[in-house]
Amino acid sequence: MPHSLDAVQAMAKAYTEAWCSGDPTAVANHYAEDGAIIINAGTPHAGREAITAMAAAFHAAFPGMKVICDDVRSNGSHAIFVWTLEGTHGESGNFVRLQGWEEWDLTDDLKVAASRGWFDAEDEARQIAGTA
Repeated sequence: MPHSLDAVQAMAKAYTEAWCSGDPTAVANHYAEDGAIIINAGTPHAGREAITAMAAAFHAAFPGMKVICDDVRSNGSHAIFVWTLEGTHGESGNFVRLQGWEEWDLTDDLKVAASRGWFDAEDEARQIAGTA
């Protein structure tokens, strides 16, 4: 079922707010029960329990992080969510600013069935180490 851009933008806004809330369950609730996310072509996090754990790891690494929705594009049941993450790394104390995007396949009820996320992991490591 095709979704209007307004509907997808509203869903992306709520997803952004979930990431900023520090509540990993709120992030996972934007996914279908059997939804999945793959980050940088890595191992899939499939199902809400695994997605909750993935979001919890980001929240632990960057306590109080802020996610900004930079852009949303959609066509039918496919969308692109472009984001910026800003936060202080919990262990190093270094400020990190990452940019990336997620490619979404959406269900009829505007849940993420599949997400393929991308960001520069080498840049993240440099910023965490303070060598960026």
